Amino acid sequence: MKIKIYETKELLGQAAAEHAAFAMRNAIRNRNRARVVAATGTSQFEFLNALVQLPDIDWRCVELFHLDEYIGLGELHPASFRRYLLDRLIHRTAVDDYHLLDGEGDPEEVACRVGKQLNSAPIDIAFVGIGENGHLTFNDPPADFQTDAPFLTVELDDACRQQVEEGWFANLSEVPRKAITMSIRQILKAREIIAPVPDARKAAAVKACCEGEISPSAPASILREHPDTTVFLDLQSAALLSPATRARA
Repeated sequence: MKIKIYETKELLGQAAAEHAAFAMRNAIRNRNRARVVAATGTSQFEFLNALVQLPDIDWRCVELFHLDEYIGLGELHPASFRRYLLDRLIHRTAVDDYHLLDGEGDPEEVACRVGKQLNSAPIDIAFVGIGENGHLTFNDPPADFQTDAPFLTVELDDACRQQVEEGWFANLSEVPRKAITMSIRQILKAREIIAPVPDARKAAAVKACCEGEISPSAPASILREHPDTTVFLDLQSAALLSPATRARA
């Protein structure tokens, strides 16, 4: 796993976007399309905003999936990850081949249908984040490192239901308790993984995942076993890393 540290989250987002654009252009040049999995949440704001503004990405050749969605949440809800991607990525580009997880549908049917589409060919690039509790997507600790299912239905712990603190919900009681999430092993199937992780609230999780034991108790630690993962940090999210780790960044 490669770690890159930048002074601000804006610089982090720009660097991660340029890295992602390079990978997408290569996939399109070599395989005529880029199959991409996108993350959501406030940690991805700067990254996605920079990415959609970069030149020479043929978005018509991008096939888009996403990582997770709350069960029971309508697409028009401010916290819907479908709405997030439509507003911040799809409607700002020429992407017209996308597969969104319908949180209002039958979870098993949605997981099966989108999972088949996902596994119809290899994924080129997965954009992911790291949660405050170390989760990778909605795979809360202790995460399932073994299942081969492309998507799972999961119960969310209170730490994972953090969007109430980010202003997406009025209070914790409004946050759904279940979600559909891409599995850990499915994420690791991507040829390349790019993880933009800004902000001080992620510092403890970043330290656990970059320096602690690779364990279901720190789900994102599994990224260290992937052959081509790059984690992009700012000074705040990198604040608890050891001098040795920072020196390698």
